[in-house]
Amino acid sequence: MPRRSAVTLMRHVASARVCPLHTSSCGNSSTKPTDGFQPEKVAVVTKTTRYEFEQQRYRYAGLCEEDLKHLLAMKGSSYSGLLARHNIHTNNVEHIVKSLQKEGIEVQVVKRGEYDTEVVQWADAIISAGGDGTMLLVASKVLSKDKPVVGVNTDPERSEGHLCLPVKYTRKFPEALGKLCRGEFRWQWRQRIRLHLEGTGINPTPLDLHEQQLSLEQHSQAHRITTMDNQQKTGTLNESFFKPSLLPVRSLNEIFIGESLSSRSYNINKLAEQAVNEILKIGKCQTGLAIPLNLEFIEKVTDKYNESLVFSPEDRRLFFSIREPIVNRVFSSSRQRGFASKVCVRSRCWDACMVVDGGSSFEFNDGAIATISTSEDDELRTVVLDN
Repeated sequence: MPRRSAVTLMRHVASARVCPLHTSSCGNSSTKPTDGFQPEKVAVVTKTTRYEFEQQRYRYAGLCEEDLKHLLAMKGSSYSGLLARHNIHTNNVEHIVKSLQKEGIEVQVVKRGEYDTEVVQWADAIISAGGDGTMLLVASKVLSKDKPVVGVNTDPERSEGHLCLPVKYTRKFPEALGKLCRGEFRWQWRQRIRLHLEGTGINPTPLDLHEQQLSLEQHSQAHRITTMDNQQKTGTLNESFFKPSLLPVRSLNEIFIGESLSSRSYNINKLAEQAVNEILKIGKCQTGLAIPLNLEFIEKVTDKYNESLVFSPEDRRLFFSIREPIVNRVFSSSRQRGFASKVCVRSRCWDACMVVDGGSSFEFNDGAIATISTSEDDELRTVVLDN
């Protein structure tokens, strides 16, 4: 079978690492008056550090700590460096927790692998303690627009944290918390993507990729296992075969559909200066125009194009991009990317997946239909603090 095209739908091009989100681009809803941030119960969801991941990964292989150090060195990684970054993250998490408890707030700390709907229901507000990846995971399970989600970057030197509070508040979290409690901030409602699935070739039970490094075969096998388990439990075809089913996750950043695990589409639409340079050279040759090819001009054109991809987090449109479109005498591709209010995708694949924010993967094979849209009911309540 020929390889199929991959489709990516984005809500926040900026948070897909084109460039940082800027609070100056906020819409009217982010300036709504606020009565303060005074939750009684807060869940702090923490990332799994690389040190923890490597420890867990090789502990099952029976490796001792010294063997792990040697193995990491062979891979070009520093054991002491990973441990140091782990300690920075851990200390910052403790700083957050103590600051909350000092204000009389009940705190529950959970690892991202333990984060589920029960945690969401328990908490009045949720703090993501990690980077953008942790924030995306936290946001995916919060279905109520009334439950605030705040991101804190616990390792600013090694993590982007575009979706988190300004980095100065990592070490000065009590200052940030004080501003939140006094109402010295603005609410921001970020638009998100909802997914309806129907037809055959689907399994509405997600496979969590956040803490797994899976090969394509391992990923496919895991999906086959969850599909078989789901059928054995119900004894019948899933009801989504007969009618559209709204998935219990919301995407803050992107939906990827394709036949491979290249689902973390980092800078998928961003142009590099080399590509711009080569295009301008062709344009100059074909037109005879005096197009300057100096570095300054190329950088300016590149930046201008990449900036055009950025749109407000409150914009209700979807940005879609078809990667590697198939064009032949049977299939044509008129638009490779653009904006839409709703997108419907029908699968013609045999080994495909639909990945939400690089973390939750759903089976999406021949016969599956996905309807992807936005709704005002799915807005995520976050905060904006001036830097």
